[in-house]
Amino acid sequence: MEEYGGGDLLSEAMGSAARVVVVEDCVEAPGAFVLHLLLKRALASGGAAAFLALAQPFSYYDRVLRKMGCNLSLHRRNERLHFFELLGFPGGAREGTIADSFVRLYNEIQRLVEANRAGENAGQFTVVIDDASLLEVVALGSVNDVLDFLHYCFTLTSEMNCTLVVLIHEDIYADEENMGLLLHLRYIADLVIKAAPLSTGLAADVHGQLSVVNKGTFSEQRAKAQKVWNFHFKGKENGADFFYPGTRH
Repeated sequence: MEEYGGGDLLSEAMGSAARVVVVEDCVEAPGAFVLHLLLKRALASGGAAAFLALAQPFSYYDRVLRKMGCNLSLHRRNERLHFFELLGFPGGAREGTIADSFVRLYNEIQRLVEANRAGENAGQFTVVIDDASLLEVVALGSVNDVLDFLHYCFTLTSEMNCTLVVLIHEDIYADEENMGLLLHLRYIADLVIKAAPLSTGLAADVHGQLSVVNKGTFSEQRAKAQKVWNFHFKGKENGADFFYPGTRH
């Protein structure tokens, strides 16, 4: 059994080269804890992050990450965490069109990335979106505006060597006609992490299963590396445990 943190099963499955990470979940198996891990990992490595929060206020993430040993308030004061509380985004008609709101948001993120690169101790910059499904809601169903915004964020991964992490709720895209956003994220992802309920139903000591698909390019040394991982998880107050099926005692 491996604990949630450095050197755990999930970190091993992810590797370190992914630039675009998509986390898929569903009502029966929420995957927000994976997002929290990735945010903690980004900050712990000496990097900076822009967190686009549409699901919860800052106080929620601060409380959750503090239990995991990560002080978001301190990172925010030190300007390593740039928190965008977007619960009221895009701010109404007086702010302009939805597309204009997305452009302004992207410009602010781009400014932060450029400032980070120009800094003396520039580290990896990570853009985290919680979550893409709610981006579509605040865009009043305008998938094209959301896709344009995600495309701009995607360009940062190649032009400025950033990492993009996006959570999306897979189960709300059951209708093939409405799967455009989900399919696009799967297409641009180097790494897809999917949280799902157990096929055998509920269990007291196992909360679900994770599938990690590494689509990224591999070096010569990693050409034969494992690209698909499947393991179980159990959520805890301060994180989660990860383990292979049948190894939990």
